[in-house]
Amino acid sequence: MTVKAVGRERDHVADVVGDIVAALRRGGVVYGRALLRAPWGLAFESRSIATIYVVIAGSCVLVPDGGQALRLAPGDVALLPSGAGHVAADAPGRPARTVRERFGADLEELSATDLVIEGDGPETVLVCGAYLLEPAPQHPFIASLPDVVHVTAGQMRGACLASAVHLLTTEVDQAGRGTPAVVASLLDLLFTYTLRSWFLGQPDQLVGWARALHDPAVGPALALLHDDPGKPWTVEALAHAVGVPRARFSRRFASTTGHTPMEYLGIWRMTVAARLLREGRAPLRQIARKVGYDSEFAFARAFKRVVGHAPGRYRAMHHREEGAASARR
Repeated sequence: MTVKAVGRERDHVADVVGDIVAALRRGGVVYGRALLRAPWGLAFESRSIATIYVVIAGSCVLVPDGGQALRLAPGDVALLPSGAGHVAADAPGRPARTVRERFGADLEELSATDLVIEGDGPETVLVCGAYLLEPAPQHPFIASLPDVVHVTAGQMRGACLASAVHLLTTEVDQAGRGTPAVVASLLDLLFTYTLRSWFLGQPDQLVGWARALHDPAVGPALALLHDDPGKPWTVEALAHAVGVPRARFSRRFASTTGHTPMEYLGIWRMTVAARLLREGRAPLRQIARKVGYDSEFAFARAFKRVVGHAPGRYRAMHHREEGAASARR
């Protein structure tokens, strides 16, 4: 069977990255527009929050902790996929204050609020979006990304990213009923399209997961595992499905992802299970079957080994956190 016979022509990068983003996101989306007139500087501590900036007008610099300053121009997108600490400012070296110090509340408490800083210098307009990431289990794809993924307006590949940027900025500017749900979906798209555009912009430098997603055998195999994690997959079955000899497929999969096919299947199953536990109240036996376990005990043991908590405890912890967050709001 050839790769094409797997079932349909797919964009494996968008499919797999989109799955990972959706599985790791928890809670609501934080978003807003920032109207910042120089001088200004905002400091963000390292947290499990994926943050994305879209420059609408003016310019700014983004300085990740321990990294070099990046100049962002109109139309640029900067994504911090794993919540690295950073400073956003109008110029390098500008003194920076935290969001709480500057606005009296943490970022997640300011959703859909215009952030305004008045000064005597040039104005920068940003659309900012962020959402909490589940810290465990951390997906190896997220861990492999740089602290900042920067895509300039001139580097955007195809119409998808540019369209997502336009839709997001328009929705935030014209906020109305249903805007939070629309923005949540657009941020997921923007996250995915930004990564895809970044990958495609450096074809000669693809290593690790970037290479895996574009590999003609490994990419489709990842998509198959994501489509149906509960299926009793074997290395032989995956290799046959993508039309590559077993030994060659195993080597390519491990060399690009850092895991054997069955190791990755276990990671993805637990990632999916964690999301199901966070977002619903299905019985553990039902979740176990959905991710490929006939035995609830075997599932619980595997989940605790990967995540660090038993499934029931993990669910209770997250439901308590959500209850506390709702009470604060």
